[in-house]
Amino acid sequence: MDGSAEQRSDEWGPFGRPLFEDPSARALSRVGVVDVGSNSVRMVVFDGAARSPAYFFNEKLMCGLGAGLGETGHLNPEGRRRALSALRRFALLAEGMGATPLTVVATAAVRDATDGPEFRKEIEAETGLKLWVIDGEEEARLSAQGVLLGWPGADGLVCDIGGSSLELAELSEGRVGKRVTSALGPLKLRDIKGGKKGLTKYIAATMNNLAEKMGTGHKRLFLVGGSWRAIARLDMDRRGYPLLVQHEYKMTRQSISETIKWIADKDLSELRARTGISADRMALVPIACQVLKQLLSTLKPKEIFVSSYGIREGLLYEQMPERLRQRDPLIEACRFAEASSARIPGFGRRLYNFVSPLFSSVSDERKRLIKAACLLHDTAWRAHPDYRHEVCFDNATRANLGGLDHEGRVFLGLALLHRYKNNRSGSRFEPLFGLLSERQLKDAEVLGKAMRFGAMFSSEAPDQLAELRYFPKMKKLELRLTPGSEGLFGEVAEARFASLAKALDVETNVKTKRVTKRG
Repeated sequence: MDGSAEQRSDEWGPFGRPLFEDPSARALSRVGVVDVGSNSVRMVVFDGAARSPAYFFNEKLMCGLGAGLGETGHLNPEGRRRALSALRRFALLAEGMGATPLTVVATAAVRDATDGPEFRKEIEAETGLKLWVIDGEEEARLSAQGVLLGWPGADGLVCDIGGSSLELAELSEGRVGKRVTSALGPLKLRDIKGGKKGLTKYIAATMNNLAEKMGTGHKRLFLVGGSWRAIARLDMDRRGYPLLVQHEYKMTRQSISETIKWIADKDLSELRARTGISADRMALVPIACQVLKQLLSTLKPKEIFVSSYGIREGLLYEQMPERLRQRDPLIEACRFAEASSARIPGFGRRLYNFVSPLFSSVSDERKRLIKAACLLHDTAWRAHPDYRHEVCFDNATRANLGGLDHEGRVFLGLALLHRYKNNRSGSRFEPLFGLLSERQLKDAEVLGKAMRFGAMFSSEAPDQLAELRYFPKMKKLELRLTPGSEGLFGEVAEARFASLAKALDVETNVKTKRVTKRG
């Protein structure tokens, strides 16, 4: 068995084994996946929460396997050599990390090249690794499932660009629908004859054909692939956008159009120096810009988002039982972080119960952010006390978290900052605060100060020792202490309670609960 898709018959796909045998499991055993693409070869080792796998290890090499494929029909010789060298390294690394057997998936270049089968045999002989070669429609499906890993219930169109191909897949109510593949990868487009006019005509004709099959005016367009991420990074640079996390970065058709014009007027080496994009990737950006310009003009999506998740994550999602898929990836990641890093695992749920009376009328989306903050509130305790607020903010805004947009990241980070620090003025994070409205800034502050106060009862569950009652119309905040817990309400706790009340702009009242004995 050579590992090709058409010859693999077991039910567990390229892994050859079940990854999620227990649907109730919260953690994922370490899993290694390699994506042998037309432009890059990347290994990712996943670990962490079962519903929200984290990157334990992530390394790529820009090999250019598909360079010149359109003209020669063969894999690029230098690309073959570099890819084989990378796979030798990855096989050894995976063994040392306990991430074996390593799963290797190959896409357009290997499936299209006449020497693809020979290359697969060479890799197996040299490294023991088997390449699972997937066709274009399967590539589209797995990329779409990768999007679902980060966006449960996503609706729209997924566009995955590789070096030698471009795939589209439809998402509706969290399911993958129609999908198509094309030869609109930047490496392959280099070989199109007729100069700039010939290239423009070819891209337009191919895109019109794709639009006939997939339709236009989709609610959302999810962009997957290194060339799209490079353009998004350049869009951030042009706009002076303060948060450089690309997952769930939102762009508009107008913004992308302006960025494409801006790139055309700039020196690519200068842009590389400013953004850290590799030379190999930047060389493909101009052609990728032409493809994206035509894509937006033809398909006319209403919203455009970048997804950092694609084929590799889609392979994991493929095996997830439905019960596991239905969990919230954000909450699952935060639960895992609490279980592995907090001083008192499980306290986050109690803290959430304690602060909930302050947020009884907020949306479900806001409630999940409050729950996430409570789960994460103590995960940075090992940091120096003077810097815990910064570590918390950095972790929340830059962590590999699915199901969390950029506003949500900053809200979560700011709430955790206020968990450890009353005042945010003068913070080095101030440019990011501009992503939130005044109302959101205030709510994050209130949440952080409520958690800061609730943690004063951390000897046991705060919701059993004290109760908050909030009367917004009366502008009153009441604290009810259980008999015997009054001693916990010392000077520091009083000061934190006063700070919370100031953030809410209310007066306070402290009572001791009466215990009613039943005869």
